[in-house]
Amino acid sequence: MGVDIKHKDDRKVRRTEPKSQDIYLRLLVKLYRFLARRSEAKFNKIILRRLFMSKINRPPLSIARLARNMKKAGNADKIAVVVGTITNDLRIFEIPKMTVCALRVTEKARERILKAGGEIITFDQLALRAPTGKNTLLLQGPRKAREAVRHFGAPGIPNSNAKPFVRAKGRKFERARGRRASRGYKK
Repeated sequence: MGVDIKHKDDRKVRRTEPKSQDIYLRLLVKLYRFLARRSEAKFNKIILRRLFMSKINRPPLSIARLARNMKKAGNADKIAVVVGTITNDLRIFEIPKMTVCALRVTEKARERILKAGGEIITFDQLALRAPTGKNTLLLQGPRKAREAVRHFGAPGIPNSNAKPFVRAKGRKFERARGRRASRGYKK
């Protein structure tokens, strides 16, 4: 009798296609799957992997963060590439002229980029302009900015900054033991 092959680790847990049935996204996947296979550039493999991602892993990037990165030395004439949404930011008044490639750009952000003399291109246009990702700046929104992330971990234990799920912030809610020295201990 031979030794059986262990099959419990066979399943690879990573996406090989997007969950979405959006035909335009699927066409982009076809295009970048080809580019990732036929070109040596790592850029295309990264774009392809990000096209598969869930919405949580494709957080929106604000126009302010985009402008901040484009103002850095040597970045002014690069194409900013965002596999996600670019959103407006009312806190910033002046944005530089820039070329941007994104899956989606909100109405106000689009208006402001174009008004500054910038340009917005799609990923199929990017594939023609920079098939290997040359002269591009690949950016992502902040993944940890979600409110839900604040609750990750165990609240109440020493040195933990996890936010507890509390109904209210009043005197009677999670203010006793572990929160004040007079009631046992204060963490």
